[in-house]
Amino acid sequence: MPLSEHERALLAQMEEAFIADDPRLVSTLTGTRLYPGRNRLLVGIGALFLGIATLFAGLIAKTIPVGILGFLISLAGVTLAISALTGVSALRAPKSGSRGKSGKRSMNSRLEDRWERRNFDK
Repeated sequence: MPLSEHERALLAQMEEAFIADDPRLVSTLTGTRLYPGRNRLLVGIGALFLGIATLFAGLIAKTIPVGILGFLISLAGVTLAISALTGVSALRAPKSGSRGKSGKRSMNSRLEDRWERRNFDK
Protein backbone atom coordinates (compact mmCIF):
# COMPACT_ATOMS: atom_id res chain seq x y z
CA MET A 1 0.00 0.00 0.00
CA PRO A 2 1.58 3.30 -1.04
CA LEU A 3 2.07 6.16 1.38
CA SER A 4 0.03 9.31 1.19
CA GLU A 5 1.70 12.65 0.49
CA HIS A 6 1.39 13.66 4.13
CA GLU A 7 3.04 10.42 5.28
CA ARG A 8 5.84 10.88 2.75
CA ALA A 9 6.46 14.43 3.99
CA LEU A 10 6.55 13.24 7.60
CA LEU A 11 8.93 10.44 6.69
CA ALA A 12 11.21 12.86 4.83
CA GLN A 13 11.25 15.17 7.85
CA MET A 14 12.10 12.25 10.12
CA GLU A 15 14.93 11.21 7.80
CA GLU A 16 16.38 14.72 7.78
CA ALA A 17 16.17 14.96 11.56
CA PHE A 18 17.80 11.56 11.92
CA ILE A 19 20.64 12.53 9.59
CA ALA A 20 21.17 15.79 11.47
CA ASP A 21 21.06 14.14 14.90
CA ASP A 22 23.40 11.20 14.31
CA PRO A 23 25.39 11.36 11.05
CA ARG A 24 27.83 8.67 12.23
CA LEU A 25 25.04 6.12 12.63
CA VAL A 26 23.57 7.09 9.27
CA SER A 27 26.95 6.64 7.59
CA THR A 28 27.33 3.25 9.26
CA LEU A 29 23.88 2.09 8.19
CA THR A 30 24.16 3.34 4.62
CA GLY A 31 27.69 2.02 4.16
CA THR A 32 29.26 5.39 3.45
CA ARG A 33 32.05 6.66 5.64
CA LEU A 34 32.40 10.17 6.96
CA TYR A 35 36.07 10.38 5.98
CA PRO A 36 36.45 7.99 3.07
CA GLY A 37 40.16 8.54 2.39
CA ARG A 38 41.49 9.12 5.88
CA ASN A 39 42.70 5.56 6.49
CA ARG A 40 44.34 5.32 3.07
CA LEU A 41 45.96 8.70 3.59
CA LEU A 42 47.43 7.62 6.94
CA VAL A 43 48.69 4.34 5.49
CA GLY A 44 50.21 6.21 2.56
CA ILE A 45 52.03 8.67 4.82
CA GLY A 46 53.24 5.81 7.00
CA ALA A 47 54.54 3.95 3.95
CA LEU A 48 56.26 7.13 2.77
CA PHE A 49 58.16 7.51 6.05
CA LEU A 50 58.95 3.79 6.16
CA GLY A 51 60.28 3.97 2.61
CA ILE A 52 62.44 7.00 3.40
CA ALA A 53 63.83 5.22 6.47
CA THR A 54 64.58 2.12 4.39
CA LEU A 55 66.19 4.27 1.70
CA PHE A 56 68.50 5.91 4.26
CA ALA A 57 69.28 2.52 5.78
CA GLY A 58 70.33 1.31 2.34
CA LEU A 59 72.49 4.40 1.87
CA ILE A 60 74.16 3.97 5.25
CA ALA A 61 74.73 0.23 4.73
CA LYS A 62 75.82 0.89 1.11
CA THR A 63 73.53 -1.81 -0.26
CA ILE A 64 71.77 -0.88 -3.47
CA PRO A 65 68.84 -3.38 -3.25
CA VAL A 66 67.77 -2.01 0.15
CA GLY A 67 67.88 1.55 -1.23
CA ILE A 68 65.81 0.54 -4.24
CA LEU A 69 63.31 -1.20 -1.96
CA GLY A 70 63.06 1.95 0.17
CA PHE A 71 62.43 4.06 -2.93
CA LEU A 72 59.68 1.70 -4.11
CA ILE A 73 58.01 1.70 -0.68
CA SER A 74 58.05 5.50 -0.52
CA LEU A 75 56.75 5.74 -4.09
CA ALA A 76 53.86 3.42 -3.21
CA GLY A 77 53.15 5.52 -0.11
CA VAL A 78 53.04 8.76 -2.09
CA THR A 79 50.78 7.16 -4.71
CA LEU A 80 48.42 5.86 -2.04
CA ALA A 81 48.31 9.21 -0.25
CA ILE A 82 47.63 11.14 -3.46
CA SER A 83 44.87 8.73 -4.50
CA ALA A 84 43.28 9.13 -1.06
CA LEU A 85 43.38 12.92 -1.32
CA THR A 86 41.88 13.02 -4.79
CA GLY A 87 39.16 10.57 -3.70
CA VAL A 88 38.22 12.81 -0.76
CA SER A 89 38.06 15.96 -2.85
CA ALA A 90 36.01 14.21 -5.52
CA LEU A 91 33.48 13.10 -2.92
CA ARG A 92 33.21 16.50 -1.28
CA ALA A 93 32.57 18.40 -4.50
CA PRO A 94 30.53 16.23 -6.86
CA LYS A 95 30.12 17.44 -10.40
CA SER A 96 26.64 18.56 -11.31
CA GLY A 97 26.22 16.28 -14.33
CA SER A 98 27.81 13.19 -12.86
CA ARG A 99 24.82 11.94 -10.89
CA GLY A 100 22.37 9.71 -12.66
CA LYS A 101 18.78 8.93 -11.91
CA SER A 102 19.66 6.70 -8.98
CA GLY A 103 21.54 9.53 -7.22
CA LYS A 104 18.46 11.77 -7.22
CA ARG A 105 16.14 9.23 -5.65
CA SER A 106 15.39 9.52 -1.99
CA MET A 107 16.60 7.02 0.55
CA ASN A 108 13.00 5.94 1.08
CA SER A 109 12.49 4.96 -2.55
CA ARG A 110 15.78 3.05 -2.64
CA LEU A 111 14.78 1.13 0.49
CA GLU A 112 11.38 0.37 -1.01
CA ASP A 113 13.03 -0.96 -4.17
CA ARG A 114 15.35 -3.17 -2.14
CA TRP A 115 12.39 -4.46 -0.11
CA GLU A 116 10.44 -5.31 -3.24
CA ARG A 117 13.40 -7.05 -4.87
CA ARG A 118 14.10 -9.04 -1.73
CA ASN A 119 10.53 -10.16 -1.12
CA PHE A 120 8.86 -10.33 -4.51
CA ASP A 121 11.62 -11.32 -6.96
CA LYS A 122 12.16 -14.80 -5.52
